[in-house]
Amino acid sequence: MCVIGLGLIGGSVMRAARAAGREVFGYNRSPDGVAAARFDGYDAGADLDEVLARAAATGALIVLAVPVPALPSMLEHVGRAAPANPLTDVTSVKGAVLDAVRHAGLLARFVGGHPMAGTAHSGWAAGDAGLFVDAPWVIGVDDHVDPDVWAEVMTLALDCGAFVVPARADEHDAAAAAISHLPHLLAEALAATAGEVPLAFALAAGSFRDGTRVAGTAPDLVRAMCEANSAALVPALDRALHRLTSARELLAQDGPITGLVESGHAARIRYDGFSRPQITTAVIGADGWRDELAAAGRAGGVVRSALPTLGSSG
Repeated sequence: MCVIGLGLIGGSVMRAARAAGREVFGYNRSPDGVAAARFDGYDAGADLDEVLARAAATGALIVLAVPVPALPSMLEHVGRAAPANPLTDVTSVKGAVLDAVRHAGLLARFVGGHPMAGTAHSGWAAGDAGLFVDAPWVIGVDDHVDPDVWAEVMTLALDCGAFVVPARADEHDAAAAAISHLPHLLAEALAATAGEVPLAFALAAGSFRDGTRVAGTAPDLVRAMCEANSAALVPALDRALHRLTSARELLAQDGPITGLVESGHAARIRYDGFSRPQITTAVIGADGWRDELAAAGRAGGVVRSALPTLGSSG
């Protein structure tokens, strides 16, 4: 397999894949990142054309691990050098990526992916082979998806220690807006607000630390993910702002904020008890398999062990 972009996520994919026994090589535009990967014993290069030519020659699964703004240019390179290779990505939005892949003419061999794991750190040095262990890894089941490529991407996620959540691009983006991109904006707002109060940092402890953890993420990465998912993020932000504005109005009138506090507490309790039943009966490639997996993922179902592709011996 071939990983394009060796930052936190791409570097962690490379580490986890090799730990699982896969042959993996990769590209990074930063010579320092390439040197660091090579120093750690990994097969990395800074010549994109050379790396993609190798991928084409070996039929490698190409994993795009670059920021959303860099995708069009990268897809153009892939289209020229390795258009027949199976292709996936690890970015935090799926609709925008799907549009870019479609525009590049690479949709037939593409299956979108999003490992729901990360830290506030970036770069090759931040990577961790164990980053994806027992983490959700979304894999797209949109109408165009090829069953063989889907199975290949699924196997990669399982090899990395993740469990697979099948989802359609639009449903993924709505969920990611609520549980990933909105929290980034709230963390930024909380950190900035506290930063205006002289005594705040001196008193800050666990709740401030946990509530602002993702505000430590590189600003360019936060902007890229939020702006690329604006269509789904704006409605989620509207809902959050409505709740906060209602609570503000009640507090201004010395009223109770029972509704917000109790509904939030109840939702958190539901999350703590949320079950993820294993999907065991779906057969990749059978009639209606994409719809079946999408429905199962919507209900909380996950894949923890490899399913056979229709017609395979597995």
